[in-house]
Amino acid sequence: MKYTYQYRILPTTNQKITLNRWLRVCRFWFNRQLGERFQWWEQNRCAVNSCPLICHLPELKEKPNYYSQKKQLPILKKDVVTVQWSKEKLDLSEVPSLTLQEVCKRVDKAFSRYISGDSNGKRSGKPRFKSSNRFRSMVFEGGGLSIHSCSVGKKYLYLKTPKIGLIKVRMHRYLPDGAILKQAQIIKKADGWYVNLRLDDPTIPKFNKDKIVANWDNSTGLDAVLYEDDYLATSDGKKLSSLKSLRKSEARLAQISQRKANKKKGSKSRRKLAKRESREHQRIARARKDHAYSTAHKLLKTGKKVFFHEKLNLKGLSRKNKPVQDDNGKYLPNGQSAKSGLNKSWSDAAFGQFFSIFNYIAEKAGVAVIEINPAYTSQLLPYRDEFVFTDCSIREYWDEIEQVSVDRDISAAINIKRVGLDEFPTIKRRKGKIVIVDSTTHLTSKAVLSVFRGLEKPAL
Repeated sequence: MKYTYQYRILPTTNQKITLNRWLRVCRFWFNRQLGERFQWWEQNRCAVNSCPLICHLPELKEKPNYYSQKKQLPILKKDVVTVQWSKEKLDLSEVPSLTLQEVCKRVDKAFSRYISGDSNGKRSGKPRFKSSNRFRSMVFEGGGLSIHSCSVGKKYLYLKTPKIGLIKVRMHRYLPDGAILKQAQIIKKADGWYVNLRLDDPTIPKFNKDKIVANWDNSTGLDAVLYEDDYLATSDGKKLSSLKSLRKSEARLAQISQRKANKKKGSKSRRKLAKRESREHQRIARARKDHAYSTAHKLLKTGKKVFFHEKLNLKGLSRKNKPVQDDNGKYLPNGQSAKSGLNKSWSDAAFGQFFSIFNYIAEKAGVAVIEINPAYTSQLLPYRDEFVFTDCSIREYWDEIEQVSVDRDISAAINIKRVGLDEFPTIKRRKGKIVIVDSTTHLTSKAVLSVFRGLEKPAL
């Protein structure tokens, strides 16, 4: 199994100067390759529906790709390269060759996703030229890369990198025995330098989800709540609290940003406030990530072997409302003001990051995490085929027949579990009406009612 551990490194002053200079060289090489690709595309294409009367006939040259651009490196390393706009002189020969080749892979991957899409066919945005704030990492691999553990007290280890030597690493967690170092990615962050050690551990067997047979006792359904202080609801009748790291730090972050905007551009005070602003963003992101890890471990401690969660369309949930116009073309209120706050809450919750972290931790623990289609799971009662929660404002429902109080979020989590176990009824639309074709509530009604009755407070 392959995984990544991140540590903080403590380079010396000379090593920091070298790393900053190498980052500048890698950034120049990235922007140069990207500019070549954009130039070729602009000179070798025209609009589909029209053709210009006057056109530029460029010098014929092959389409730039990963191999053709990588062949330029031996030529550029022979002499010092001068940057046109700043007249800065850069020496590409001082950077390890495998590091520069990895920059070629980064450009090729970004451009191919923009043109043809990834393995799923999803295209990303147009690649942008990188500034010093956006290009902050380098990858080292191959010969000359190794780990040396020779510190006193087992608090530090040393990473040997090509052309730099030994770099001190703060070891806040032990490296697993038997792990093989494949790559090292050095990253410059707001509060210092870090390294990502990409390890290959042959002692951990490859996990196969199909070997685990899910049933009612060893599985749990998870529903993304995002209501008040609730984060997740489980089919066992429990609710996990949210963090809201951005909401709690919003006023402090706005104050720092406003002070920075009032300062003169290029001044020392503005740079200090910009660094303070980046540290604040870093603290918010780290708090959100720590909450995701602690929530994932809390779920794994329940001892369940299968977790079902809804497949969220996060892009659609955080999309802006369509503008509304009257007959005269005047724009009417469309509820975007309230929707903007909801979009910020979805971004602050970071369910996409949580489920990816949860899937990674569960795979190491031998637990299956399966996403399912959540259609109608939040509207239907889990023990009787009846649509009750048709409005989002209905958070609880009192059932006179069963004499039990039903929570909307826990009901949705139980229905998600039923969908994962293939015990959810078949629902179709006929002439605009929702019709339940095949009901299976009799199989799980007793277990579901026991969950809701267990949530009731005892009478005084």
